[in-house]
Amino acid sequence: MSSDIKISVRECFKIFGPNARSMMPLVRDGVSKSELLEKHGHVIGLHDINVDMRSGEITVIMGLSGSGKSTLIRHLNGLIVPTAGQILMDGRDITRLSGRALLEFRRSSVSMVFQNFALMPHLTVLENVGLAKKVCGQSKEAIQKDARRWIDRLGLSGFESRYPHQLSGGMQQRVGIARALTSDAGVLLMDEAFSALDPLTRSDMQDLLIELQRELFKTMVFITHDLEEALKIADHIVILKDGKIVQQGAPQSIILSPVDEYIERFVNDINRARVLRVESIMNRDTPAPMQSVDSIEGSETLEAAMVKAQGNPDRTFRVTNGDIVVGTLDMRDVIRAIVPRNLRGQRQSEDGRKVLSQSDTVVQSAAA
Repeated sequence: MSSDIKISVRECFKIFGPNARSMMPLVRDGVSKSELLEKHGHVIGLHDINVDMRSGEITVIMGLSGSGKSTLIRHLNGLIVPTAGQILMDGRDITRLSGRALLEFRRSSVSMVFQNFALMPHLTVLENVGLAKKVCGQSKEAIQKDARRWIDRLGLSGFESRYPHQLSGGMQQRVGIARALTSDAGVLLMDEAFSALDPLTRSDMQDLLIELQRELFKTMVFITHDLEEALKIADHIVILKDGKIVQQGAPQSIILSPVDEYIERFVNDINRARVLRVESIMNRDTPAPMQSVDSIEGSETLEAAMVKAQGNPDRTFRVTNGDIVVGTLDMRDVIRAIVPRNLRGQRQSEDGRKVLSQSDTVVQSAAA
């Protein structure tokens, strides 16, 4: 296993039912989820899952209800044991852990942030944040010192003596994240952690998560059913359907190259201009234009490029990464990229100006 891979899920199957192992030959032979339930009374939770999660990255697992995403994340902390397959963390197969070894693994290697916050209602913010260290038997002084450090980092200073019911939803989730970070675990598991929050608070928490990940280099596994959230925070996305992986890869590649109709429907309604980045569609082979041509950073969104082009489909930009020129961007490629693949024949005008005109409001807003 590569040294930069923190978690590796290999040929993982999960079947729910009293005789799960005896169902494996049927599942391997291709019996459907509905047939296994109707004829044999067993449910396929996961079907041949293979995923590598790299150190210091955010892996987002997503899918509709019943797709298996929450089942998968519960395998990563040993709450569920697979019917077949391996879950390797730092090269160690955690499916073989039990008793004290499993308990120690959960205390020291992984932390989890829950959708419903899961704070202890009778404990203060300070006590909730320090709970992981208290369970490990550390001194009160050490617990409070570390807890206060994370309380300050998560913007909770002054609320140490408050109880969960005295906090907003966003602040409660900050407490949950602070508690997870206080454990010093290298892996942070987040099961739809922001879904109970209002849109503005949710966006703030997403920004905070990205900031923390860059600062702390934690390995994060994040469960969501919200594609725009996944595209904002993910380094790697895994999309599940009926317990199977339909597609996985970098967010930009999934938007630009959906493998089937299911994924196309998933990505069809997003604002592609706001989530696609210049570097994902730039031309790396074309020589860079003359120095007089304007430049744009590869990390900028296509929306930013549309604003910079001021509605002109004939513009070309140098694409840079810091001081280095890495490619060129033709605004006609932007036009093609922002239209879903299945709609391109219907919506593109002869020269592309009709599609680019959708950016008018963006340009006007930026100029205001």
